[in-house]
Amino acid sequence: MSDECIRKLKENLELQILSPFAAKAKFSKGRLIPEKECEIRTCFERDRDRIIHSKSFRRLKHKTQVFLAPKGDHYRTRLTHTLEVSQIARTIAKALNLNEDLTEAIALGHDLGHTPFGHAGEEVLNELLPEGFRHNEQSLRVIDILEKDGKGLNLTFEVRDGIFKHSKGKGPILFEKEERPLTLEAEVVRISDIIAYVNHDIDDAIRAGLITHSDLPEIVHKNLGFTHSQRIGTLVKSVIFSTKENNIKAIVMDEKHLSALIILREFLFEKIYFSPTVRKEFEKAKKILSFLFEYYYYNFEKIEYFQNFTEKIPNTSKERIIADYISGMTDRFALFQYFELFLPKPWELTFPFMGLLL
Repeated sequence: MSDECIRKLKENLELQILSPFAAKAKFSKGRLIPEKECEIRTCFERDRDRIIHSKSFRRLKHKTQVFLAPKGDHYRTRLTHTLEVSQIARTIAKALNLNEDLTEAIALGHDLGHTPFGHAGEEVLNELLPEGFRHNEQSLRVIDILEKDGKGLNLTFEVRDGIFKHSKGKGPILFEKEERPLTLEAEVVRISDIIAYVNHDIDDAIRAGLITHSDLPEIVHKNLGFTHSQRIGTLVKSVIFSTKENNIKAIVMDEKHLSALIILREFLFEKIYFSPTVRKEFEKAKKILSFLFEYYYYNFEKIEYFQNFTEKIPNTSKERIIADYISGMTDRFALFQYFELFLPKPWELTFPFMGLLL
């Protein structure tokens, strides 16, 4: 048996066992730049692997979620958030007999374009760029252009579409008909992202002392559960059973649990995301990135990495390139740049007769 048969066997197996509504690797819409198929992996498996091995994925471990530069070791980062989304999404996809490889690829890549310092970075770049800045659009820019020194990852259209459409901010939790993505797998990632962040942000906020369990709305306790595990389990089951009842034509959730989830998200925005404590740190982070943006605007040559391939992204404004550079920074690298550029360094005093450095 030749190696080439392995991928084809996988593709044919998908046709036999997956839901009629699932995306099939064999019928993918392909890539921006056509390339030879892998002998062993399906196109969606290759996309997942390309994301995992990318530099932007590795940097997620040093990008914070909500709590900036936390002292504890158990606060979420963009990487742990991404892994939680992936786990929830794969559970739902598998239960609904959808394409787990495609679901995983979208989930792992959905936040590649996020800035340092969480949404504080997104806010400041959105204010500074004439065309605005949105992390889902930046994620697409990362995988299409910025990765691999301007070559991009050349992912499939299905994965790119899912990454682009995963975020809606404070908009509707479920997709409206006119904005639905190409695949149900992308819809799974969207709802999984929300289930993940509302629950782990509660967990982190309790750890930080911002709220207590008793502060959560009563309807959340009543309809979703009292613990982190119970809430996630309830929401995941709601998505699975409600979607099955809907004959898997769209990813849905029953009204009882959807209402509780909406109330829980509103609670998070009021009590955590826009709380004075969190916003105070956000404003500090925004000032850091604003200073960096202004510095690089007047010292553009200091962005050495981007000087090497600006020819590969023609018709790109200076502001756009600076935003690409800053959005790719980790929290600690942004802080290091700020310290190096704007804070005075202490003088070193040497006593030659003692050979000591004080």
